[in-house]
Amino acid sequence: MSQNIGVIGCGKMAYAILAGLNNCRDKYGRILVNDVDNSRTQLFQKEFRAEIVGSREVITGSDLVILAVKPAQMEALLNDVADAVTVDKLVVSIAAGVKTATIERSLKAHCPVIRVMPNTPALVGKGMTAVCAGKRAGVEQVQKVCELFEAIGHVVVVEEKHMDAVTAISGCGPAYFYLIAEAMINAAVNIGLDGNTSRQLVLETMQGSVSAMQITGRHPVELRDDVCSPGGSTITAVRKLEENGIRKAFFNAIEAAWQRSIELGADK
Repeated sequence: MSQNIGVIGCGKMAYAILAGLNNCRDKYGRILVNDVDNSRTQLFQKEFRAEIVGSREVITGSDLVILAVKPAQMEALLNDVADAVTVDKLVVSIAAGVKTATIERSLKAHCPVIRVMPNTPALVGKGMTAVCAGKRAGVEQVQKVCELFEAIGHVVVVEEKHMDAVTAISGCGPAYFYLIAEAMINAAVNIGLDGNTSRQLVLETMQGSVSAMQITGRHPVELRDDVCSPGGSTITAVRKLEENGIRKAFFNAIEAAWQRSIELGADK
């Protein structure tokens, strides 16, 4: 029997999730959505054949409910829908920093709660999603959530204590790569290449380099050393990157994102 999916919060991440689920739409029944922005729910209705209903109706009409609101909005949402949640519902949260225990405390029913951290490449079926179970979620519920998110990429199950680190790495990670790509494209234009050629060179090089790490299984240091000939152009460029603090910048940035994720869930 197909399960009905409910989504409260129709932002970019929820869009990416439902776009991925469109590829296996036959596995699911109704899709019920709610958002304060009518233009977003109408978009979901048009593209995913979703039904627009109230937040409480999302809960009562769904088997699996995805809470996709921002962390700051979670408390108000839970207060609004708590008594509509029954023990047979599976509640999934994608709110960064908000712990499963926080959601469990707010719900009157002792239903299973699972926290996930997906990322935006889910939009093209290349997402990376981390899943962790609350104390009321069992193996069966975790498996259901894993199967749902496997429709939009890869899934890894982790302990909840690692979810803030996951947020800093894969949740925020696409932005780091986009920033690197942008910088490399701009640098290529600066030394005389046209924009289209620069973009193609950078994106194909990034994609090929990732594939080389995945296919060979070799450590990035080994693969980097293969490119760095003694006294050559590559080692000269790598030296400049190190002199300008690229490694320190990543350590600081990822630690800051990790700390921010912790702050978002503090005392909630």
